[in-house]
Amino acid sequence: MPAVMDNLRINGDRLWASLMELARIGATPKGGVCRLALTDLDRQGRDLFIRWCKEAGCTVTVDGIGNIFARRPGRDNSLPPVMTGSHLDTQPTGGRFDGAYGVMAGLEVVRTLNDAGFETDAPVEIVVWTNEEGTRFSPAMIGSGAFAGVFDLGAELGKTDLEGKTIGAELERIGYKGAAPVGGRKVGAYFEAHIEQGPILEAENKTIGIVTGAQGQRWYEITVVGQEAHAGPTPMARRKDALVGAARMIHEVNRIGHKHQPGACATVGHVQVMPNSRNVIPGRVFFTVDFRNPKDEALTAMDRDLRRACQAISAETGLETEVKEFWYFAPTPFDAACISAVRRGAELGGYSHRDIISGAGHDAVYMARVAPTGMIFVPCEGGISHNEIENAAPADLAAGCAVLLQAVLGRAVKG
Repeated sequence: MPAVMDNLRINGDRLWASLMELARIGATPKGGVCRLALTDLDRQGRDLFIRWCKEAGCTVTVDGIGNIFARRPGRDNSLPPVMTGSHLDTQPTGGRFDGAYGVMAGLEVVRTLNDAGFETDAPVEIVVWTNEEGTRFSPAMIGSGAFAGVFDLGAELGKTDLEGKTIGAELERIGYKGAAPVGGRKVGAYFEAHIEQGPILEAENKTIGIVTGAQGQRWYEITVVGQEAHAGPTPMARRKDALVGAARMIHEVNRIGHKHQPGACATVGHVQVMPNSRNVIPGRVFFTVDFRNPKDEALTAMDRDLRRACQAISAETGLETEVKEFWYFAPTPFDAACISAVRRGAELGGYSHRDIISGAGHDAVYMARVAPTGMIFVPCEGGISHNEIENAAPADLAAGCAVLLQAVLGRAVKG
């Protein structure tokens, strides 16, 4: 590897300034960001990113699911590109760094190479994936999943939000339904920089997390049906209260998470009660379940426990329950050579580091199915993410970007 590569330095102030300018699009009163996928604000964020990329000399293409690819050419453009990036969409009460950091870090890598006049052998591409969060359209990571062939493109374009608007129509509306094919091309390697979204790095005073893989996930939609009735005249013994049954099931979800330690997480994040009137016994409840575990056999056991618990509670209460699993991916190990490239970057920069498993899903999980993949974590304050108070230190963000630069160069430069 050429020695000059070791002397390249990213501009941490420029990286921070780009993050702060981007964060103004969809800024919330508490200092966070609300920039939901395929909204007008998402379009504004995409437009800004593309303007910056073109100013950096990149050519930009958009595919049929709205993924954006900004390419810096290499000496040999027949080589598959080395990709880096993340997403620009946020949670409704999201932070300034989740996703956006990985995209802006990729842009800073390109800008740094431009500053130095450094030419890579393979092209370098910055990518923005569509609908990573899964907040407006479910499930999460639709753009990268379609690119990797996990999701059917036609089915995903037809997915609707709560107002019945489809992904395809919203892509058309904001001008981001591109002409490029979705997937089907070679990628030399994929790297994603991200805040940890957990407390481990900060607690251990480590600057860089070398991500060795991501834990598996199972997502469920559960519907409990009882019988609506008047809250006053209906005796307790004669009630079929869907909310009481759902509450017992939700308690079981939490118990299952505690049972399958270490590593298990179990969450009910969304509940709808119908008819949602204070003097009507609930007749129908819909809620979601999110199971995660780094071991697939444990994730399978959690699935079994959930179905048994729901069946038993339904039988005891006389309720009807449907348990629908609509999203699953197994624990994902990352590529050994990409992990080594990240480790070398951390060591070269003299940054404290540790190996870590990703507790969250990321686009890197699907990219690992089609290309050698690695991830870089940096600490976030208090381990808090998906929250307006999400925060990260400029020095840590710069360190992660410096490691990303070296990891990308390790795959984009021969010798």
